[in-house]
Amino acid sequence: MSQVNERQSASERRAAREAHLIASEKARDLSRELKINDFHGGVHPPENKHQSTGEPIGSIPLAEDLIVPLNQHIGGTAIPLVKLGDMVLKGQKIAEADGLVSCPVHAPSSGKVVAIEPMAVPHPSGMVADCIQIRTDGRDEWCALTPLADYANRDIDDVLEKIRDCGIAGMGGAGFPTAVKLNPRGGAEIDTLIINGTECEPYITADDMLMREHASEIIGGVEILAHLLDQPERVLIGIEDNKPEAIEAMKKAAEGTRFHVVTFPTKYPSGGEKQLIEILTGREVPNEGLPANVGIVCQNVGTARAVFRAVTLGEPLISRITTVVGESLQRQRNIDVPLGTPIRHVLEQHGLDRKTLQRIIIGGPMMGYTIEDLSAPVVKTTNCILAPSKQELPAPPPAQACIRCGLCAEACPASLLPQQLYWYARAEDREKLQAYNLFDCIECGACSYVCPSSIPLVQYYRAAKGDIREARQEKEKADRARERFEYRKLRLEKAEQEKEAKRLARKKAAEEARKKREQEANSPEAQAAKQESDVVAAALARVKAKQATPEQQLARAQRTLTSAEHRVERMQKKLADAEEAQKPPLEAQLKTAELKLQEARDRLAEAEKQAAAADKTPEQKTVESSAEPSITEDKLTVAGASSSAAGAAIERAKAAAAARASMNPEEKLAQEIDALKKRVEKAEARLTKARNEDDPNTGAFETALEKMQGKLQEKLAQQSQSGSQD
Repeated sequence: MSQVNERQSASERRAAREAHLIASEKARDLSRELKINDFHGGVHPPENKHQSTGEPIGSIPLAEDLIVPLNQHIGGTAIPLVKLGDMVLKGQKIAEADGLVSCPVHAPSSGKVVAIEPMAVPHPSGMVADCIQIRTDGRDEWCALTPLADYANRDIDDVLEKIRDCGIAGMGGAGFPTAVKLNPRGGAEIDTLIINGTECEPYITADDMLMREHASEIIGGVEILAHLLDQPERVLIGIEDNKPEAIEAMKKAAEGTRFHVVTFPTKYPSGGEKQLIEILTGREVPNEGLPANVGIVCQNVGTARAVFRAVTLGEPLISRITTVVGESLQRQRNIDVPLGTPIRHVLEQHGLDRKTLQRIIIGGPMMGYTIEDLSAPVVKTTNCILAPSKQELPAPPPAQACIRCGLCAEACPASLLPQQLYWYARAEDREKLQAYNLFDCIECGACSYVCPSSIPLVQYYRAAKGDIREARQEKEKADRARERFEYRKLRLEKAEQEKEAKRLARKKAAEEARKKREQEANSPEAQAAKQESDVVAAALARVKAKQATPEQQLARAQRTLTSAEHRVERMQKKLADAEEAQKPPLEAQLKTAELKLQEARDRLAEAEKQAAAADKTPEQKTVESSAEPSITEDKLTVAGASSSAAGAAIERAKAAAAARASMNPEEKLAQEIDALKKRVEKAEARLTKARNEDDPNTGAFETALEKMQGKLQEKLAQQSQSGSQD
């Protein structure tokens, strides 16, 4: 070391001395300017901290199974990255963060994934949550770690991402993701970083022992936090004066830095974030606001150490210091326990006496909560497991009526009115609860502690907060549903308007087409063509075009007769070969087949008659029709007897038939062409209308028009061929 100093130039040594003098002078100025403030209310419960500080931080044998919850913090539940049967290593990421306010989860030890399902977790409600169960293999084998070398020269986003990827969450309160807390939004100017080493809750000494034994790592983490916050003006480490050994260790570790260790009188709950800020700075965090709103970021000493190990060693958050205390245990101390270790395993390793046990509390006696299922695991926020005896922490007496003494209001560190909040919580008056700043309550339990009626006030406040949060979520869902409905309504209205505009456009086009057709129909040429046309002849031509020729009908009747004869033969053969029990139904089928055979013979006879009539000349047909009335004439005569209009139509049909009989083939062909042209015009008009109205039958109309146009072309070709022959 002396050789290094000799190589340094005189200017470098002088600059170093000047920098040290400046830092020392700033520290002395800050010490003189720093004023310790007090906050409203607070209580002084028995501390009971000596029971667990008699020996150094220890450890326990690894549990056979580790239960790792996917949500150990405020925010979204992590998404599993492993499946059943996978082998994992210690420190391996087994679940990825889901969203910004979320944390990944890592394997606390090496082993095999044996379950991914809901299991018991430490929670006041006794709820179950999704967990990954790892059966340890006993090797405790680490995965490869990737430290972030020279973090001071790295981009701040890279350091924040490293902290986030290591799953660091607040270890002194609700477990808010640290990376999110170190990146305040809204352009907040951070001028003060506060490191919380207060640990005011009775019985809990996890932070106290951590500061005694790992002060250098905590200071290293504070340096990283200050770097991420762009070196705020003040860095204060707050510790209550009932931790002299921790204070001495932290001051020694902070020597040569600009960090200031501040001690202040012990009072519960000075460890609350808002209360500590008021003690050290005199600033008050606004209602339902964040410390960043007043230029402050507050972090726990355990979080600072976790940040140091994550950045410098690449070690994710897979264990924590937890206080195991209570007169029901043979051994009381602090241990470094892997996350996911079942609480039952922890208690068994400390000699739990169930005969004297009153209950198991996660946390301290003021803010902790009772759990019934001891298979619940240790998580990132488990700072204490309290197993008191019945004499040490007797069951609370039954609650009595409020006597309006006002002691709860005097003890409330948030300057609330607990008595009013209690009445509004019982009445489920959510508006009044919010008006009286229910969410400023830190649930410290000071009001319940001083209540002479033993009313569990905090439980009422917790339940009311849950109801309000649930109502807010339901309202947000309803608002989103209403927005979707309104958007859908607007979209449908717009589509309807567009559809109506198209319909009006089609209607207008159809009107214009109709007017055009009327103009063409009223022209002299159209009137002349109309006079020359014969409606009855056109109708007879259309009917004749649709009907099959006599030859086709005769061939069809012959095929039907042959099929019927074959069916009768098959049924006769089947009946002859059938047993007696099967013959009745077969005889009925044979009878039906014989009736169809007779019908086929009758149709064949009728078809032969029509084919013979078609072979006669027009002169023969005329003579026969005048000499002997046909079936059609008989029918028409009967119809005429019942209706004079029908009789007139019959006469016109006869006249048209007689006129057609007297025509030569060229005249008949010309008449058919005229009728086809009119049909084509009508089909074109019908197709145009269908297209304008988006008629689903437009395709059928197009096909019919094409067929009629084909027939018309055939007739025109016949006419031109006949003219050329002449």
